[in-house]
Amino acid sequence: MATIDVNKLKMGVTYVDDDGQPYKVMSFDFHKMGRGKANIKVKARNLMTGAIINKSYLSGGRVESADLTKTEMQYLYSDEEKAYFMDPSSYEQIEIKKEVLGDDLEYLVEGKNVWMVSWEEKVLGVELPPSVEMKIVETEPWIKGNSATNVYKPATLESGLVIQVPLFIKTGDTVKVNTATASYVSRVS
Repeated sequence: MATIDVNKLKMGVTYVDDDGQPYKVMSFDFHKMGRGKANIKVKARNLMTGAIINKSYLSGGRVESADLTKTEMQYLYSDEEKAYFMDPSSYEQIEIKKEVLGDDLEYLVEGKNVWMVSWEEKVLGVELPPSVEMKIVETEPWIKGNSATNVYKPATLESGLVIQVPLFIKTGDTVKVNTATASYVSRVS
């Protein structure tokens, strides 16, 4: 396997730590002390368990690269325990426990394609785009006169996720949602 210089550990980089588990860098900090070697402090998420670690590496050290496989899959539906996906090229269907997907399940829309991420034949989850378009299924109507600056109201999306939207958004509108912050970006239609 390929190795990565610890100086190259930046946000989003995946690597295998000493315990043999894959990690994704969430944040990093570079410290140089006097004449000694630099110290790289990394906060990373274990892609198998979801646990977060804080670790320090000496400059010049190396870690093993985590070779993740990404496969385009179509999200079909989910039931109480599992979510179901289909490979659009082979029509092969796979099922994944909801715990593996975590909060990412709230951004999946039936019939849309997502990237399935796996490591050594084990599915780790899905890679979400920066934003997704979803339909509003329920929100309060806008009452004229409630137009103070930056006023928001709750809205339920087709996946069940509840976000804050501006007053002019109504039931049936399609909105763009930021997947990193679960926040309204813009109205699509």
